[in-house]
Amino acid sequence: MDLSKKYLFRKVPEITLLFWVVKLVTTALGEATSDYLVLRYNPYLAVITTGVLLLLALIWQFKAKKYYPITYWVTAAMVAIFGTMAADGLHIQLGVPYIVSSAFFAICLIVIFIWWQKVEHTLSIHTINTRRRELFYWATVIATFALGTALGDLTATTFGLGYFVSGILFFVLFLTPFVLKGLFKINEILAFWTAYVLTRPLGASFADWFSKPKAIGGLDHGDGHTAILLGLIFFVLVLFMTFNARERKLEKAT
Repeated sequence: MDLSKKYLFRKVPEITLLFWVVKLVTTALGEATSDYLVLRYNPYLAVITTGVLLLLALIWQFKAKKYYPITYWVTAAMVAIFGTMAADGLHIQLGVPYIVSSAFFAICLIVIFIWWQKVEHTLSIHTINTRRRELFYWATVIATFALGTALGDLTATTFGLGYFVSGILFFVLFLTPFVLKGLFKINEILAFWTAYVLTRPLGASFADWFSKPKAIGGLDHGDGHTAILLGLIFFVLVLFMTFNARERKLEKAT
């Protein structure tokens, strides 16, 4: 694979309000779908199957010559599902405490960022126009999903905040980079990646609050029903982006 291959267009979406909405829906969808598959079916089979689907989605994304909403967001959804399984698997199957897995995935993310910065001299998503930068980007995305999953479970269960309170906490933290950027002009790249990491525990916390039994602080709508509802919302949003005039204009500009 020629890692220095340069694309004619960028391979990631513009960062708009709609981007953050779909990102949050994707994170919640990943949480509910992962929990449903692992708890209802053989967890090892679920992880292997999801891993294969993720690999196929990444190949689809890498083969694309520019940003396409359906290609990008289906890949992001598969990352959300598999990333959730990876983080949960360390705790459930191997007994690794959430605080340890959170630290582990945080270190992985920092290493990727350092490596990316050293090689490409920028962490900006506005420069995802080579295959190597795209590989760094998706490695970062996978790491953020795993880290966010561990953080959400850490606050909800280990720290005993519960799903709803955790969701509120991460919502406030999610808004903080935007506020700081507006008031104090903090680094745009730092603000983006901080908010990006926090979308994972934010979406997952509210997905768990909606789906989990009342005995553990949820509304008891079930993982399956929650996954279906979020899947429908995800489908409508991606369909909207695919055919919306503004989104098509942004797509052509990338």
